[in-house]
Amino acid sequence: MLLFGHPYIDYKPFYHIDEIDEIEYTPANSTLFIHFKEDNLDIIRYMQKNNLSFALEASDLNEVIFAHNLGAKYILVNEALAKSAQNVAENYLFDAKILCHLKSDANLEEKIIEGIDGVIFAQAIIKISN
Repeated sequence: MLLFGHPYIDYKPFYHIDEIDEIEYTPANSTLFIHFKEDNLDIIRYMQKNNLSFALEASDLNEVIFAHNLGAKYILVNEALAKSAQNVAENYLFDAKILCHLKSDANLEEKIIEGIDGVIFAQAIIKISN
């Protein structure tokens, strides 16, 4: 299981962007993070075209499938969606890893038992503003 943002484990943060111009304010070879929505398709396509590593946040199983097909390295989901998203990822042999948002490690054991690829805590996501 991958752990991003847990105080016991060293990790590389994700950089939350809202515009293409904000990419220049992120470190080289970083993982960019954006919410999946139609308004962000231009940014997603830019990241694809430039072979940038990115994570997409999905709010339902349709978006999980879209995120995979768009080339996301990580697909972030809430706790309620995590198990279903993981099942879809395993069934369709995703390269992307499913990451579940957690507020604390109180539910970490549950996600371990469910076989979720990883978890991400809020401190692992750095908001970029230009």
